Amino acid sequence: MPGWRASVAAALLTAACGHPTPPAPPASAPTGLAPVVVTVPTGLDAAPFDTPRRVLVPPGWTASVWARVPKARLATWTPDGALLVSVPATGQILRLTSAQPHAQSSVLLDGLDQPHGLAFDDGTLFVAESDEVAAFDYGGGRVGARRVVAGGLPDARSPELGGAYAHALKSVAIGRDGAVYFSIGSTGNITADDRTADPPRATIMRIPPSGGPPAVFATGVRNGTGLAIAPDGSVWTAVNNRDQIADPRPGPSYGKVTGYVNDHPPESVARLTQGRELGWPYCNPDIDGPPAFVRDVQTNADGSHLDCARLPPVEQTLGAHSAPLGLSFIDGQLPEPFVSGALVGVHGSWNRTPPRAPEVSFFGWHDGTLGPQQTLVGGFQEVDGTRWGRPVAAVVGPDGAVYVTDDYAGAVYRVAPPGR
Repeated sequence: MPGWRASVAAALLTAACGHPTPPAPPASAPTGLAPVVVTVPTGLDAAPFDTPRRVLVPPGWTASVWARVPKARLATWTPDGALLVSVPATGQILRLTSAQPHAQSSVLLDGLDQPHGLAFDDGTLFVAESDEVAAFDYGGGRVGARRVVAGGLPDARSPELGGAYAHALKSVAIGRDGAVYFSIGSTGNITADDRTADPPRATIMRIPPSGGPPAVFATGVRNGTGLAIAPDGSVWTAVNNRDQIADPRPGPSYGKVTGYVNDHPPESVARLTQGRELGWPYCNPDIDGPPAFVRDVQTNADGSHLDCARLPPVEQTLGAHSAPLGLSFIDGQLPEPFVSGALVGVHGSWNRTPPRAPEVSFFGWHDGTLGPQQTLVGGFQEVDGTRWGRPVAAVVGPDGAVYVTDDYAGAVYRVAPPGR
């Protein structure tokens, strides 16, 4: 690993062994982060917080465990200042409210089918379940009757899939014009039949503001779990790209799965427009030259399925197998240099050596697009590759702090700038 990352990891490891004041990261660390102890209120100190944990945050920021929510996934703030957290494993949406010494939790919705994505449009809550997108009137900490916005969506119970669906969890976002956008993930790694299914999978779908059936908005989106609306009203997705890619470079490794897979293909962060094509499973983003798409030699060796050279490159990328999940935009809620941009919960790799570390990433918003990835919160992975946490989503609260869900540690963190 680069020297600055090794130095930071060593500092954290030393701190964990009982030294009260770990050395700060070297001045050359490009992220400029510093280790801080994660504050844990009494009663929330079950594993992994039965031992001191430290994270890397901007200097002067603090981090604490705000709530314990086993298998917490995506999150959104309600109009009345509560944090909603989806728990697909239990079929619940939890409502968290500020209290001392930690958040109070109640069940807002129960008995859902793997609820995942959450979004508000004025007083209406939208929930993306595995088989439908539903809407609920919200007020006074309660919801009204369910209205199905999009039904019959594919999941593991769909007869034609026979119980096999690798990316059944769906996300939802509401456009500035009231249009509803939601993701339908691919059934597997390179299941090309998804592109011709009805409804098509590996897509972002759109329902117009006036309602009606959903239509395809963007295609070739293997697993666009991150889905959000930018400050200018544009629609963005963060995509988990494919695994076990074969080497497309001419030479003895061509067509073979080798060490090339460790860093290819990168994950995508892309601006979506009507009809945009993100290539999967025929084209993959490339990082070995100018931004571009390259042919997938296992599915599109001769280019007959899709002309990859004609696809506009994605706007930004993350390291291969990073597994970006939650995506949210901020505009003015955090101090410099994080005033405007995107927050991405990076889950970390499951199939890379060494493992890609989990973190909360920040992408600055400049001139209508996103700048390169920066680490906002790190330190969840030890120098030996073991982890104690895996962020899923990060959303800024009304108090100006960042709230981070973690399905591995079963926690929601409050990460706060100085004075908040």
